[in-house]
Amino acid sequence: MKKMILLNLILFFTFKLFAQQTATDAVKQTVNTMFDAMRKGDSTLLKSTFAKGMLLQSVSNSKDGKANLSTDSADDFAKAIGTPHNGVYDERIVFGDVKVDGDLASVWAPYKFYLGDKFSHCGVDVFQLMKTADGWKIIYIVDTRRKDNCIE
Repeated sequence: MKKMILLNLILFFTFKLFAQQTATDAVKQTVNTMFDAMRKGDSTLLKSTFAKGMLLQSVSNSKDGKANLSTDSADDFAKAIGTPHNGVYDERIVFGDVKVDGDLASVWAPYKFYLGDKFSHCGVDVFQLMKTADGWKIIYIVDTRRKDNCIE
């Protein structure tokens, strides 16, 4: 009987670990799809990763060192991505911490942004995602922006 209980516990925790890994992979795929859309200049693909009402914010420092918060709409961001521009928008991230709790996920990802082959800036992206009937969708992005002290 003890062996049966132990076996059931092992199976239960193995299943929970597998389910968590699958959710983490799906969250990462949504984020990667967003960056693929940016590189392609594909606003339709980009919008497919967003939940309705998605918000983007950036924290940067002014020349006098004060923190500034700027806010953009998902539509404005998609329009900028889909409008022809010089150079590929190439944001290179490294997945840091990915947390999933039910239908909510959070991603911390240091990045370096390049316009074509030219380095532009770096920082950290923080994504909040929600699991919907259509899969994981981004509900919020906030990032930091700077020119130096990039996280490797």
